Amino acid sequence: MLPGTEKPVKSAAEAQKIAKEMGYPVIVKAAMGGGGRGMRVVRDAAQLDAQLEEAQGEAKSAFGDASVFLEKYLPRARHLEVQILGDHHGNLLHLYERDCSVQRRHQKVVEVAPAANLDRGIRSELCDAAVQLARKANYRNAGTVEFLYDVDSQKWYFIEVNPRIQVEHTVTEMVTGIDLVRSQILIAQGHKLHEAPLALPKQECIPLNGAALQCRVTTEDPANNFAPDYGKISTYRSPAGFGIRLDGGTAYAGATLTPYYDSLLVKTTAWGANLPEACQRMDRALREFRIRGVKTNIPFVENVVNHPKFQAGEVTTSFLDDSPELFRLPSTADRASKLLSYLGDVILNGNSEVKGKQIPKELETAVAPAAPGIAPPYGTRQLLKKLGAKKFADWARKEKRLLITDTTFRDAHQSLMATRVRTHDLLAAADAVAQRLPSLFSLEMWGGATFDTAMRFLHEDPWHRLRVLRESIPNICFQMLLRGANAVGYTSYPDNVIIEFVREAHAQGIDIFRIFDSLNSIDNMRVAIDAALETGAVCEAAICYTGDILDKGRPKYSLKYYVALAKQLEKLGTHFLAIKDMAGLCKPYAAFELVKTLREEVGVPVHFHTHDTSGINSGSVLKAADAGVDVADAAVAAVSGGTSQPNLNSIVEALRHTPRDTQLDIEALNECSDYWETVRTYYLPFDSGPKAGSARLYQHEIPGGQYTNLREQATALGLGHRWREVERMYAEVNQLFGDIVKVTPSSKVVGDMTLLLMAKEMRPKDVLALNGKHDMPFPNSVVEMFSGALGVPPGGWPRRLQKIILNGRTPLKGRPSASLPPADFEQEQKHLEEKTGHAVRRDDLLSYLLYPEVFAKFDRFRQTYSDVSVVPTPAFFYGLKSGEEITVEIESGKTLIIKFLTFSEPHPDGTRTLFFELNGQPREITVRDKSLRVTERAHPKADPADPGQVAAPTAGVISSVAVQANHAVERGAKLLTLEAMKMQSNIYAPVSGRIAKLLVTPGQQVEAKDLLVTIAQ
Repeated sequence: MLPGTEKPVKSAAEAQKIAKEMGYPVIVKAAMGGGGRGMRVVRDAAQLDAQLEEAQGEAKSAFGDASVFLEKYLPRARHLEVQILGDHHGNLLHLYERDCSVQRRHQKVVEVAPAANLDRGIRSELCDAAVQLARKANYRNAGTVEFLYDVDSQKWYFIEVNPRIQVEHTVTEMVTGIDLVRSQILIAQGHKLHEAPLALPKQECIPLNGAALQCRVTTEDPANNFAPDYGKISTYRSPAGFGIRLDGGTAYAGATLTPYYDSLLVKTTAWGANLPEACQRMDRALREFRIRGVKTNIPFVENVVNHPKFQAGEVTTSFLDDSPELFRLPSTADRASKLLSYLGDVILNGNSEVKGKQIPKELETAVAPAAPGIAPPYGTRQLLKKLGAKKFADWARKEKRLLITDTTFRDAHQSLMATRVRTHDLLAAADAVAQRLPSLFSLEMWGGATFDTAMRFLHEDPWHRLRVLRESIPNICFQMLLRGANAVGYTSYPDNVIIEFVREAHAQGIDIFRIFDSLNSIDNMRVAIDAALETGAVCEAAICYTGDILDKGRPKYSLKYYVALAKQLEKLGTHFLAIKDMAGLCKPYAAFELVKTLREEVGVPVHFHTHDTSGINSGSVLKAADAGVDVADAAVAAVSGGTSQPNLNSIVEALRHTPRDTQLDIEALNECSDYWETVRTYYLPFDSGPKAGSARLYQHEIPGGQYTNLREQATALGLGHRWREVERMYAEVNQLFGDIVKVTPSSKVVGDMTLLLMAKEMRPKDVLALNGKHDMPFPNSVVEMFSGALGVPPGGWPRRLQKIILNGRTPLKGRPSASLPPADFEQEQKHLEEKTGHAVRRDDLLSYLLYPEVFAKFDRFRQTYSDVSVVPTPAFFYGLKSGEEITVEIESGKTLIIKFLTFSEPHPDGTRTLFFELNGQPREITVRDKSLRVTERAHPKADPADPGQVAAPTAGVISSVAVQANHAVERGAKLLTLEAMKMQSNIYAPVSGRIAKLLVTPGQQVEAKDLLVTIAQ
């Protein structure tokens, strides 16, 4: 017998005395207990009073009786119990033992029969003792005799007899084949054990076949100290198959679990020829469960049944405490519910990105270009890997055909549709591109504005886009646009961030880095160039083209200027030289002259990039081809022209049967164009570019990639009807700034200043008239640029203007990034994981370092709604109509068929219930309708960043409050007691201070993360 009290303890003082005599550790046990309620382990005298009070309170709540006993606690024991059956005629049987050692909060979680790795002698002693005890007590019916086996002393102790069928009786039934529930009923009716209808075998013939284990699936969160959860089960799907038994109660879709309900949902029992086999079967069953709407312990019990110690029968009651690896839990994605929540929000509230804009009336289904289903043929990526970057460049220089970079996947939609094209639409065309257009030199598919726009507006991970496209197109070089020291951002970053970004981008699939600086500063490009060269990728340094080399009256950006830049870039080791004509200012004859001269002056291949805003830049590409340009950029027909690149399909045909024939498949290109023609209609709200080419370009010089974004900004400021004035003002601001190279981020600065002057009805001359003590609120981007944050343009900044804009500030000296301290990646990752509450990838960290606020918002969205990039674009932007059905492939082989039915009348809290069918099964999602006035105020949530805000760890009911408003508390003082599913837990002060707010009262129901108490420090 374990040392313990025979009668309930009457007071804390008595408990202290008994515990001291007994020796710690001790366990407080509810007299009427069960299910682990009213039990607390006490390891020293300092803990006893609080744990005693907590156990008594929980016992009172659960059983209506606060009586508790004290008992000696064995830290390393196996909890073994023997099943007995006794009839009214003196017949007794034992049905062998069960091992119930896997426990948390002293409640059994997993049970095994028979006990694995148990000495036969111990088994015999326990079974004999159970029968003797039952015979001595003249026991009748089913019962469980419970023991503790101390693995250190190898002694066993009797605990108690439970005079009832136990929850874990199913494992005994599975290995003996004896129906315990039926047996108990028949015994109660007076039947004998060994005669019909019971007809049980004699003791020596009781079978013991194989092994069985039972897992209790509960509505508890193992990642949050097994906090009970309750709510409505939105989805319930159970496993089945040979050797699996389910005993459930209220586990079904639509069931509502209350705080007063036991957390047990369903008992799952698995049988096997031995314990490892039974564990395999259990693992499969647990993975087949789909329970949504409430949290469950399934990930935890999966870890238990797969643990080698458990399968070897080497666990004790301290197994969970001694095995932290059990709590390394995979996150349950629940992608279906999260995606339904997103769709529900768009259906009810609309997508903010398209509100107030022109919405397409009818949307056709886009037919992806045909892909023959073959392995992608040998392409430039294989050639690059074979030759290396330097010899790859030599190959390009010697090629007679005009090599083509297709910009459809990046610059085309950035320039035409404000960078809003989604990964879903890019992926649909990817197979056809890989299989039918392997002769492409490269695909420009990443970088530029696609990086932040993906997170900011499309709620997509730009790194994920790179990975999935790389998987679909393994044979064509991927090319990205890198803004030198600005990476893919709008400011300067520490050198080690640039270097790490380049390394990570290359590791995930980028082959060619087109590197430029918005002011053509070689110093600002050097770090990125060196990083690209170090990775073994192709480095393509760019000279940004502005002005007109044929205009002798504008000598700042002359042919001589560009040649000098090109030679400096060649000396740095660039493999290719890019002409980046971001505004489409390079006229056909200027293109010929520039390319011809560069080909003569530098020894690396020349790559020509332009925009077709004027309408004649296909001619620029053809003249550049005549001058010997090695590679040129173009976009598939349906997304070409205007502020995009020249028409790829037409250029291919124009060069057909000439020495520069591209050798590209025109039928494949035409099918791609048909696809993009339909897809482009999905993006009508963003498709605001000019409908035809215009010579105004040569006056305003707005880059193609900026044109649609700037026009959207102007419209948002109420200046849409004055667009021509905006164009003229842009040109005037450029001259005010000293006629600079205009490409992101410098072009954005010109645009910001333009919109400011338009909004204030000012002219550039009014800026120059400002005195030294003005209060003009220049945009931050303007101030930063003139302070030197982006570098210095050729000839420097206009001094008078710089003085006015800086307004007393001192400009930076030298290369902007040189003064920035290097990022501490380990510290930053730790900080980010604390901030987000989950582990982050290396690429997530880089996204955060480049765009802290944007990434934080994106990550919150991702945690709430999952990866929405898999949702078809019409549904993403415009939601679903009643009766509309879509197919969503969340991963290869996993497809959701979603049908929207209808939504309910509003609830008092301003929400509505939306009804869907998911793979043919009904699903409900509750969404806040933002158009409604809320009649019930929601309880405020605690701010996790404020240590003085005490949150509810789980949903439950406040059973008692130990403090009052304005009272002082010390750190660790008890604040209140929370009860959930009859399990009580005290909540203690995390900091010392004064109770500034007390937001709850006894009996009040709270949700997880609700603010309970605010402590002012």
